[in-house]
Amino acid sequence: MKSKLDIIVRSTEIDVNGHVNNAKYLEYLEWGREEWYEQCELPYDAFSQMGIQTVTVNININYKKECRQGDKLTVTCQPEKIGRSSYVLKQEIMNEHSELCADALVTSVTMDSSTRKSREVPAELRKHFE
Repeated sequence: MKSKLDIIVRSTEIDVNGHVNNAKYLEYLEWGREEWYEQCELPYDAFSQMGIQTVTVNININYKKECRQGDKLTVTCQPEKIGRSSYVLKQEIMNEHSELCADALVTSVTMDSSTRKSREVPAELRKHFE
């Protein structure tokens, strides 16, 4: 499943160069992942009930086009691949002209809430990668 989240660039997200600060793109991606989890019916409470947490361990991002204040952006998120305890989500940030502004592969690990050690991806999450 591919999720979509629409956002508008705010003045507080602009840096001295007059465009979105690079760190803000990571925040946009995080919002997009949260939307994906919600659409998969896996809110934070669901993970808590399973006794797990997800931890981002790697983000490979490509900045393609600058974004400016007032731009309407769409952040997408979809499953890319899954391992035993890790999984990768593919994300894109597109502007209102359907131009790719950034893309990223985000790797996360499922972690046992008690032991704080990696743990096998639960079936409830794994099924979204099939």
